[in-house]
Amino acid sequence: MNQHILEKYNVPVPRYTSYPPANFFRDDFAERNLLQAIEESNSQRPHHISFYIHIPYCKRMCYYCGCNSYPRTGEADEKAYVEAVLKEIELVCDKIDKSRKIAQIHYGGGSPSSIDLNLIRKINDSLLGKFDCIENPEIAIECHAGYLTEKDFQSLIDAGFNRMSIGIQDFDNNVLKASNRIPTLLPIEQIFELLRSKGIRINLDFIYGLALQTADSFSKTIEKAVPLFPDRLVTFSYAHLPSLFPRQKFLERFGLPSENEKDKMYHAAQKILLEAGYKQIGLDHFVRESDELFEAWQMHNLSRNFQGYCTRRTTGQVYAFGVTGISQLTGAYAQNTKVISEYVETVNSGHIPVKKGYRLNNDEQITREVITDLMCNDQIEWQQIASRLNLTIAEVKAATAYSEQKMQEFAADGIIDFDENHLVMKEKGSPFLRNVAASLDKLLINSNKLFSKPI
Repeated sequence: MNQHILEKYNVPVPRYTSYPPANFFRDDFAERNLLQAIEESNSQRPHHISFYIHIPYCKRMCYYCGCNSYPRTGEADEKAYVEAVLKEIELVCDKIDKSRKIAQIHYGGGSPSSIDLNLIRKINDSLLGKFDCIENPEIAIECHAGYLTEKDFQSLIDAGFNRMSIGIQDFDNNVLKASNRIPTLLPIEQIFELLRSKGIRINLDFIYGLALQTADSFSKTIEKAVPLFPDRLVTFSYAHLPSLFPRQKFLERFGLPSENEKDKMYHAAQKILLEAGYKQIGLDHFVRESDELFEAWQMHNLSRNFQGYCTRRTTGQVYAFGVTGISQLTGAYAQNTKVISEYVETVNSGHIPVKKGYRLNNDEQITREVITDLMCNDQIEWQQIASRLNLTIAEVKAATAYSEQKMQEFAADGIIDFDENHLVMKEKGSPFLRNVAASLDKLLINSNKLFSKPI
């Protein structure tokens, strides 16, 4: 990539896993606001339900981690935590229309697979006992395979999971050691053989930009993954923000790759995966050609929520449980407290431990539609969005920070092609998708919020 372009656009911008980004949430958003938003959500679209469960515990802390996670403190604490989650489920689900159907259940963390897996099954049983599911729902869990035996994987299958995301991060043990992460307990081939025999869809997750990684070493990791032929493969760009996550400072002892080296890692992995027949979805997802995500992307109607990319079929409003869980409803976001003791105490007193949130105004709901379309489909069809929202193109653009001059600048730098009705990312500009999205965001005008760089 041209060094001038790299330096110009590799500036901090939101990841846009939500709009507005979570650091715009307000402290004056309380439980009563969430309960009102839940009631309203029953008559809003999408009508399907997505559930997110946050399990914050890890057996050991990876230095790169930017998640809301905590060291394990004991089985009694974990049992008390899960009992609180089950009570929160009762408080929220009592407000949800029982005619609605589950499209997704997703567990994140932390390492949700690190606790007693019987507790995980209790949560699934509770949710699946309250609502019907759409045909072929996605019931997924993030797994740290460094601690999972064959019996453990079977327990997860018995609990009803049909997709597992295996957090590999890197196959190079030196990279893992520098990051304080252990490799898979079982040979990766054995894990695939077991899960495939049970019909489980498998994601592999990798991170580029870690200490000791190079473009060559990361290429070898991706080359090892390709023959396994996972259903989906994700290459996350490491975001180094030690001011927010102090444990990341440990990685600085080994030195971190330069921005230019990270760019080489991204493009090397991309080349390997595309040549192997994978199709790229968004910034970092690679899927099989037969995957419904690719079909949705081809039809320009791919969507996403905090769980990741999804089709319109599986898109649902998100109701989140557990510490730091973020409910993602049509008209509002609400995030729980991040303090485990406060979470358990509040839920046991009969309240939802909302710490902050955000109610979207009309312009922000329109902007969310625009940015989500761009982030998911690498393009904006203004008339399609306008028709979906029963507005004119001019009204849609006016709700955003759209600037003809800025679009011309992106086009001149080879980032996009655009006309009055279309904005399309060029292949060269794909790493700077977030920059184009940020240019449409009124909330970033005069903002002092902290974000990570695209590369």
